[in-house]
Amino acid sequence: MQSRVRIVAAALAVALAGSLTTAAVSRAAPASPAVAYTPDGKLVPPKEYRTWIYLSSGMDMAYTEAPGAADHHMFDNVFVNREAYEVYQKTGTWPDKTIFVLEARMGQGRGSINKKGVFQGETMGREAHVKDTARFKSGWAFFPLNGDAPAPALPQTSQCNVCHEQHGAVDTTFVQFYPTLMPKAQEMKTLAAAYLAEEEAAKK
Repeated sequence: MQSRVRIVAAALAVALAGSLTTAAVSRAAPASPAVAYTPDGKLVPPKEYRTWIYLSSGMDMAYTEAPGAADHHMFDNVFVNREAYEVYQKTGTWPDKTIFVLEARMGQGRGSINKKGVFQGETMGREAHVKDTARFKSGWAFFPLNGDAPAPALPQTSQCNVCHEQHGAVDTTFVQFYPTLMPKAQEMKTLAAAYLAEEEAAKK
């Protein structure tokens, strides 16, 4: 009987030691930040963005009346880091170190058993939109991503920056195209004045 008690006690001690070790490792190795830069200020492309919060997909979207039409469909999938999403759900706006990744994918109509409609195919490009008020005059910057290579920011006067500053629904971001986020912005009254004015003008 005593030997059995000693065996059980030893097993419990091993299990407890393992739990303590796991907890210690967890505390010692925090998750990597979503936003990271090289020493010369280039953005390190996030590798796990597809495990972040998926916001929405647009199809064949264009913000100008450019002549001509593409010979294929295009999907834009948007993801945001979880930490930023959690803050947004409480405040209706984006915290510092928010990072969006837009992933453009080719639209395909033929493939496997598909007979109608369009599904997503290969990746055509990616872009990051980062909020970092200590680095960027406007608070935000865009980074065209090319594989795993560190990416320099577009100038603050880029067309992307200007368009988002003029038309973004919340903190220069296109929340108007993310239907699961608009209710929170309306509830918290964080919709930009310029965006609200555009919406009113469109009704006339």
